[in-house]
Parts: sequence; C-alpha cells; structure tokens
Amino acid sequence: MKTLRLMLPGVLLLLSGCSTISNMHWSSLSPMSWFGSSPEVSEQGVGGLNASTPMNEEAVSEGLNDNYRLRSGMKTDKGAVVRYFEAMDDKSLMIIVNGENGTVSRVDVMDKEVKTESGVEIGTPFSDLYDKAYGACAKGTGDDAQSVECKAPGSQHISYLFSGEWRGPEGLMPADDTLKKWTISKIIWRK
Repeated sequence: MKTLRLMLPGVLLLLSGCSTISNMHWSSLSPMSWFGSSPEVSEQGVGGLNASTPMNEEAVSEGLNDNYRLRSGMKTDKGAVVRYFEAMDDKSLMIIVNGENGTVSRVDVMDKEVKTESGVEIGTPFSDLYDKAYGACAKGTGDDAQSVECKAPGSQHISYLFSGEWRGPEGLMPADDTLKKWTISKIIWRK
C-alpha cells in the first residue's frame, strides 16, 4: 500500500506531460493515433503539420501520423530555394509539404482520405461550395496553370484547386457554368 501511494504521484506526473522523457510524443498516447487515422486540414494546418513544424523528415512524418513513406528534395520557387517532402502511399503521390526558413510553409493534399474540418474532400464539386468564381477564385499558376484555385469560404489559410475539362483560350478562366462541373483535385494549406 505504501508503494502504491508513492507510485501514484509519479504516474500522475508522467501522464500530465511533466515528464523528463524528452523523446516521448504525447500525441502517440491518443487512441486516435493508434490506428493511423488520416490527417485533417484545418486553419491550423494539416494533421500535426503547421507553421512551426520543422522541415525535417522525423517531424513531417510524425505530423502525418507516420501514414506515408517520405522522399525529400529541393526546388526553386520565385528565386528562392525551397525544401520539400513528398508523402507517398505505395507509388502514388498523396501530399507535398513545402518549407521556408526551416519550417513548413505550404501543404498540398491530393489524398482522397484527407478532409477539411467541414468535410470538404478531393472530388467535391465546385457547385457544392460556390455559386460563382468572382471574388473567390483565380487562374492556377505554375504546375497548376490548367486549374482554378479558390479560397475556402471563411478561411485565411485553405484553398481548393479545381480541375476539369475546358477548351477555352489559354490564360483565361472558364465560365461559372463550366466550373460547376469541375471538382477539387487538391486542397492547399498555406501558413
């Protein structure tokens, strides 16, 4: 009984997060992480990834619940060198994590299992979220030049990339009637 009374404060201290175990990740004790649940896109980030997540393999993998195989690379973006991680599932590219100044700056989600807090997912039609593109959308740029990017309603950090068929002039955005048939091909979070 005396041993139990001495152990109880130690166990409570350990469970409260005041432990001196430096490599313990408290999120791993959550039942939600036991089964490798898919990350969620919110204003704060994607899963455990946010603007303060270091751009290293361990932190990025942990932020994505260790659900993916990562490969890293470097590229230039607007004259600056940007480090990135590609999160793979078998052979498919599911998520791209870009970094700036040593931390995560942008996350592009193509994984159909990853949704926003409000339930928006890859494949959601434009017409489910918008009546018209004006004021919310712009022509995609770079690799996404054939798509249209729209700010998520009520969000400062999330946008949706819509893709579909259109045979109009290059450089112009499709009309709203055409966009209504397009669907989300990518969910983007920016810090």
